[in-house]
Amino acid sequence: MTQIGTGDYKYELIPDFLKLPNGEQFGLVSRVAADGRDRIYVFQRKDPPVVVFDRDGSYLGAWGAGEVADPHGLKIVGDTVYTTDRSDSVAKSFSLDGTPRLALGTRGQHADTGHVENWLVERAAGPFNHPTEMIRHPNGDIYVTDGYRNARVHRFAGDGRLKASWGEPGNGPGQFHLPHSIAIDAEGRLLVADRANRRIQIFGDDGRYLGEWTGMGGPNDITRGQDGNYYIAEQEADGNPSYVCVRDAQGRVLARLASRHVHGVGVDSKGDIYAGLTQDRSVDKFIRIQ
Repeated sequence: MTQIGTGDYKYELIPDFLKLPNGEQFGLVSRVAADGRDRIYVFQRKDPPVVVFDRDGSYLGAWGAGEVADPHGLKIVGDTVYTTDRSDSVAKSFSLDGTPRLALGTRGQHADTGHVENWLVERAAGPFNHPTEMIRHPNGDIYVTDGYRNARVHRFAGDGRLKASWGEPGNGPGQFHLPHSIAIDAEGRLLVADRANRRIQIFGDDGRYLGEWTGMGGPNDITRGQDGNYYIAEQEADGNPSYVCVRDAQGRVLARLASRHVHGVGVDSKGDIYAGLTQDRSVDKFIRIQ
């Protein structure tokens, strides 16, 4: 094992921690998340798309075959798994055992956002055009980042009714260039990973711009841990490698852990980190040294 990290945030790195049954391999791993019992859910671009393990790495099962064509975002809130199907422009939720609950959008129907170049769209539009992440807010509403061919965040009522949308293409406050992930802080504010702009933008639950965090590689994923810290998967940038970055609630960097190319990051109740690797099609574990 390799030790990594700084200060109070030191970890033992175990590469390729999660093991599938003999003869099976992961597809491209897009996201990783932990539920309230520290079971680890891996979202892969292969059927079945959701693979479940215990925190010791033992395989527990898999589900979702035929439900998601192009797995991208996965967040767990309570007893519900929230996913996005990127190329089919659908956001869907499931029970923890894979029973479908809610579907937003129409499969294969994309909003008209005009010309798209390097993920920067000509104009923003309604839901969806290649959405990236879905999450439920404590207020009961559902928020979806719509990013690869749009530049918006959409707010839905719990029954799926669209309530509001905000954002437009660009790099100013409240503008987006590939909104790629979303988290919610203890006060109910939204933290949106604006990947190509290399920042996290912060909004009220009504879409009011409140501020941003910068000084990072393009954020692929942002997850709030039970400790109140944020775990951010940063892309390679300016000659630097990929990182899993730990920031406190004010955005201060607590640790930056060099990683293989990481697209999704999950954290369990013990503070251990699971890094979902796209190119290497695997999951590394960073075990926090207490």
